[in-house]
Amino acid sequence: MSALIRRLRRDYAATPVDGLISVVLLCLIGFGLAALLRWAFGQAEWTVIQANSTLFAVGRYPVEQQWRLWLLTGLLAAAAGLSWGLLRALPRRDRRGEAKLWPANDRIAVAVLAAVALILPALLGFGLALQSRWWLITALLIGLRWLSGRLGARFGRRIGPRLLRFLPLLWPLLYLVGLGLIGGGFGLVAVPPSEWGGLMLTLVEAIFAISLCFPLGVLLALGRRSNLPLLRWSSVIYIEAIRGAPLITLLFLGQNILGFLLPGGAAPERVWRAAWVLTFFAAAYLAEAVRAGLAAVPRGQLEAARSLGLSMPQAMARVVLPQAIRTAVPAMVGQFIALLQDTTLLSLIGLLELLGTARTVMANPAFLGRNAEVYLTLAVLFWCCCAALGLGSRALERRLHPGNTEA
Repeated sequence: MSALIRRLRRDYAATPVDGLISVVLLCLIGFGLAALLRWAFGQAEWTVIQANSTLFAVGRYPVEQQWRLWLLTGLLAAAAGLSWGLLRALPRRDRRGEAKLWPANDRIAVAVLAAVALILPALLGFGLALQSRWWLITALLIGLRWLSGRLGARFGRRIGPRLLRFLPLLWPLLYLVGLGLIGGGFGLVAVPPSEWGGLMLTLVEAIFAISLCFPLGVLLALGRRSNLPLLRWSSVIYIEAIRGAPLITLLFLGQNILGFLLPGGAAPERVWRAAWVLTFFAAAYLAEAVRAGLAAVPRGQLEAARSLGLSMPQAMARVVLPQAIRTAVPAMVGQFIALLQDTTLLSLIGLLELLGTARTVMANPAFLGRNAEVYLTLAVLFWCCCAALGLGSRALERRLHPGNTEA
């Protein structure tokens, strides 16, 4: 206890001024939190969220086909548990060389997941059947986390590096499988994108754009630094033109002009037009982040790689780009978070993503005046998604740090 008191005094009250600032800030935070809790538990009417929870989650997706989404959620939970366990068990060792299967952060994360799975369905008014599904999905995630961690620790030296090499391929494959389940692939009944909505549509658009804007942004950054004038100026013109136009303007152009430029029937669905516009928009900003990372790599690195006999593409791919991307990770993840938040603009072009669905709900006469509850729920959902990206970014930075011996 004395050690805790000394640490608190050192961190928050090292000087009288520091102590005064800490007290003032704690009082302000306490008053604000007390007011929020008083409103949330005493004045707010959460029936608007309980009655429209499915609409917020999947929009107007047909009820009889929603079993596909539950199957996809289960696959995502299984993949998350498998990846979580393997990444924790294989590279992380303590001083005695034993695998650190359950670090403190993992135990806290499991406790939070279990608490959310128990409390959230009850708050949303789910029936016993829906609550049971959430419990099974959470149990699947935690169970595979434990099992893959044990197996990874046992067989990690023999198959660990091979598994880690192919593990990132699991998520793009799962995304394609998810699109097939959502849209009606694998012989299922087709569900047109016009019936997609809510959080599901927001995540589909954001993941599509994030996945494709990264390689496109890297190519643009390399093109801007190319010695070939045509390639260099084409990349410069593209980047500057995209960065000089507001995203909402590009979204309207993508929705209205593609139908005239492409022959009849060749224009993609409105959902995919918006996804491609988001991709091309984010790639221009991502290219500048990667270019800054390339500029931070000393030129001697490229010259040393060339002197060892590597060709220019090999030197860029094996020596320069890994260092540049490691430097640009914080800026790139910031762009990914901004891209996720930019999906709210899709409601202005008629797509019922999360914000568009919220506006539809608030326009219902039965829920007039419940704007604060709806917007607070949206803020929490977006914060959870952005916090997950931020946590992944910090974990990736630690793993890629040159001084990290665990990677």
